[in-house]
Amino acid sequence: MYPDFSYIFHDLFGTPVDNWTQIFKTFGLFLVFAIISASIILRNELKKLAAAGKFKPQIEYKIIGEQPKFSDLIGNAILGFIIGYKGGIILSDFDTFRQDPAAALMSTEGNLLLGVLGLGVFAAYKYWEIKRKALPKPVKESVEVFPHNKIGEITVYAAVSGVIGAKLFAVLETPAEFLERPLEMLFSGAGLAIYGGLIGGFFGVRYYLKRNNIPFLYVADAVAPALFIAYGVGRLGCHFSGDGDWGIVAASIPEWWFLPEWLWSYDYPNNVAKAGVLMEGCSGIYCKHLVPPVYPTPIYEMLMSMLLAFALIKIRPRLKVPGMLFAIYMIMNGVERFFIEKIRVNVTYDWPLGLQPTQAEVISVIFILIGLLLVYLLRSGKLKN
Repeated sequence: MYPDFSYIFHDLFGTPVDNWTQIFKTFGLFLVFAIISASIILRNELKKLAAAGKFKPQIEYKIIGEQPKFSDLIGNAILGFIIGYKGGIILSDFDTFRQDPAAALMSTEGNLLLGVLGLGVFAAYKYWEIKRKALPKPVKESVEVFPHNKIGEITVYAAVSGVIGAKLFAVLETPAEFLERPLEMLFSGAGLAIYGGLIGGFFGVRYYLKRNNIPFLYVADAVAPALFIAYGVGRLGCHFSGDGDWGIVAASIPEWWFLPEWLWSYDYPNNVAKAGVLMEGCSGIYCKHLVPPVYPTPIYEMLMSMLLAFALIKIRPRLKVPGMLFAIYMIMNGVERFFIEKIRVNVTYDWPLGLQPTQAEVISVIFILIGLLLVYLLRSGKLKN
């Protein structure tokens, strides 16, 4: 497994593990890939819908050649302060930073002097940049804007609200532990729940679309295949980093199994979760593997996500009601996750009648029910754009 880049380079070039390249985490890389892949696919789908006349263009006005204003500088100033403030951690204690960059960046520690310096430099640069483009008489221009032109803003809303949702749902899986050390769990770099990310991202994007008068159901249909593909890419990050999202102990490989053994059971060596038993001859930070091996459920989910995305793309031309594709996505997503939980390690809740569901099982059932409700409302005409 590859908890960070130092382990990737070790296998490729034989360089030592746990060097400075460990600040780049494998899971983070795949998370970026997931976001980029979703945004590219969504942009292409929105562009097709715009060409088909499903979206009306919005007229936006921009003024070219204005003099710098305080509101133009504040964003750059804040960014400069954060970079300078947190840069102090990197400069003063790089060894601690490289072992857990996310925890260091999410903490409240930093260098105030460098933060103020960064604030001034970034604000001054922005002022200079705007000033050199200023005109004696500013010009007002109008431009037609479609949803695919706003894909950057949509992606930012989805990513930020998704990460917040993923973190909140992750800490709610273990409420007792959260109550013991709430700040540490909230601001640590570990612990993200995929369903929390989906729900948080949904509300963030829904708010953005409503604010900008963009029809929700068309966008929901466009994003459905992208969500499955992004989910699959994200699960590859879980697998290659070994973040703990694996299955239960695998049964013996049956005689009829013809695929590689690691697709049936895998021990996740050097996993980033540091779970299992010590590996002989290993001297790095991540020196554990699982004994006995488990089902590699992230790989199963990646394969299922890609197949389900393909299925949505194939049935899309037959669906004439806006929102129906998204409703089917909700049902498919819930069914897939509900059954994978049967062979996956996760926190369970103690319910009456001896029921012990996981958080994902509960939410997956809710997803299925919402999907079925959407199908009914859309078919009956009670829900429209």
